[in-house]
Amino acid sequence: MPSFVHDEIKSRIHHYLISKTNFLQLKDKINEEQLKIFVDQAITNLCHETKLVVSMEDRGAIIRELVGAITSLGPIRPLVEDPTISEIMINGSKTIYIQRNGKIEKTNITFTDNATLIHTVQKILASSGSSRRVDESSPYVDFSMPDGSRVNVILPPLSLNGPIMTIRKFSRDLTTIDDLIEKRSLNKQMAVFLTAAIKAKLNIVFCGSTGSGKTTLLNVLSRHIPEHERIITIEDTSELRLMQDHVVSLQAKGPNIEGKGEVTIRDLFINSLRMRPDRIIIGEVRGHEILDLIQSISSGHAGALAIIHADSPEECFNRMITMMLMSGIRLTGEQIQQQIATSIDLIVYMELYLDGIRRIVNITDLNFDKNTKQISLQDIFSFKQKNIENGKVVGDWVLSPKEPSCYQKFIKRNILLPGFFGK
Repeated sequence: MPSFVHDEIKSRIHHYLISKTNFLQLKDKINEEQLKIFVDQAITNLCHETKLVVSMEDRGAIIRELVGAITSLGPIRPLVEDPTISEIMINGSKTIYIQRNGKIEKTNITFTDNATLIHTVQKILASSGSSRRVDESSPYVDFSMPDGSRVNVILPPLSLNGPIMTIRKFSRDLTTIDDLIEKRSLNKQMAVFLTAAIKAKLNIVFCGSTGSGKTTLLNVLSRHIPEHERIITIEDTSELRLMQDHVVSLQAKGPNIEGKGEVTIRDLFINSLRMRPDRIIIGEVRGHEILDLIQSISSGHAGALAIIHADSPEECFNRMITMMLMSGIRLTGEQIQQQIATSIDLIVYMELYLDGIRRIVNITDLNFDKNTKQISLQDIFSFKQKNIENGKVVGDWVLSPKEPSCYQKFIKRNILLPGFFGK
């Protein structure tokens, strides 16, 4: 059936539901299955009264679309429920893209108009349980859905394409280190090293670009934090899903409509130091909180985990320096570099490759040599790409035989690494 004919029939059915039935009174009181039965019966009645002919295939499609528009997700429900889709990008009511297996493709799903899309946005926001809002006075928002998926919305006039909503879905199929090995994000030797690094309370920064898998990796590795430790997570938008019992989750808060009441990541971090943490995990470091993170590590708070957006370990190190300088601290650039290099043990860099696989590219040892006063970034593991065959990236990880500077922390905490560095 041509789309304009389909839309015309759907419009007639929708009008019939509103004008000839008690649909509006019932829609919020019955479940989705009962709603489908109700709409199906209404179509049958309409066809009988007006001699309208609707095929079973079109009837099913119309029922799904109408019921889907009523429930919070609207027409994007199939995309949200599809486990192969990792990201949904809605660029106005008529243009929706998805990311599947690391590759972006356009869908044929649309909203009726921008007003319907905004209505869906508001329903998704309301169902999230978040206290945040989005409207003309506050035209952009970040929040998490109940399943952990992250949502960003930006409205006109800031967006010239109409309402924009981006949903980054929470990976339910990546919950253990073995899942990541199976997805070829890392190999078994790297998994052993990283889980040992977590147990040895190394301070680790995970970096990469948007969608490279940083948060997923941190979530998986956090499972290896001992159960007896008190963990405090600090995020701008809730994405971390830790499995331990003793977890305190803190979330930043934006200003209210009067521009007051803002609580930043830095505010939460300073407060968390008074909460007797064994571990502090920061969902994303993007500002002055880097100063407090580095200083807290220097004063004895080991085992910190954090995420920074950067395109290489070197760029991650440079971003930390820049953020420290922007905090206004009265130290020279050289002193700041030394503080960072003595506080952060490892930088783990992830990248989304052309074949759709998110790989750890580098596990890098960050070291400051007190004798030579030199700072070095030495790869412990690095991915070496050989070529591309049939769209697949061919390569392997290489382990450096050189003992990293952080190895003494493994020994101190009696974490054994047999087979590594000639041991």
